[in-house]
Amino acid sequence: MNHDAYPDNYIRAILNKVKTIAMVGASPLNVRPSYFVFKYLTERGYDVIPINPGQVGNSLLGKPFLASLKDVDRPVDMVDIFRASAHVMPVVEEALTLSPLPKVIWMQLGIRNDEAAAKAEAASLEVVMDRCPKIEYGRLSSEISWMGVNSRTLSAKRAPVPVKGMRLSLQRESVAGGDTAASDRAVKGRSETT
Repeated sequence: MNHDAYPDNYIRAILNKVKTIAMVGASPLNVRPSYFVFKYLTERGYDVIPINPGQVGNSLLGKPFLASLKDVDRPVDMVDIFRASAHVMPVVEEALTLSPLPKVIWMQLGIRNDEAAAKAEAASLEVVMDRCPKIEYGRLSSEISWMGVNSRTLSAKRAPVPVKGMRLSLQRESVAGGDTAASDRAVKGRSETT
């Protein structure tokens, strides 16, 4: 796998198949990126488990913090790592002791450890480095363009109020997303011309 550029289909397939995500390095502070990602993914229907040994006894959005991956009481599909690159290998090594093995190791923006990635891939896990699942989900589901970001359109008009159960192009329901009609039409038009 070329970890410098991921095909959209690779990322989309991962986001569609994972259900349970263990977030290593999750923070209860609502100004930290891990908090935003945790909240966003939870609102999109993922079962996100906060892992942070310094927060055991506390909870994040109603979910109790666990000390390590070994403390998770159910199979984990993806391990999302919010730790510095130098601290990734022990997380991957711990993930490789789980039974069943997770399907994906995901390293957040700015985090890359090629040695840990190679070890995970040797065990048949998929790996994503230096990417954020929140950003990728928003980009691939067209949620980012609903808010006027990267839509090539400037507007003072507010986005539609989200409602529970809106269908997203990543086949998940949302309590915070918008309608996908425009993105569905764009994809349909593209597939008809190719």
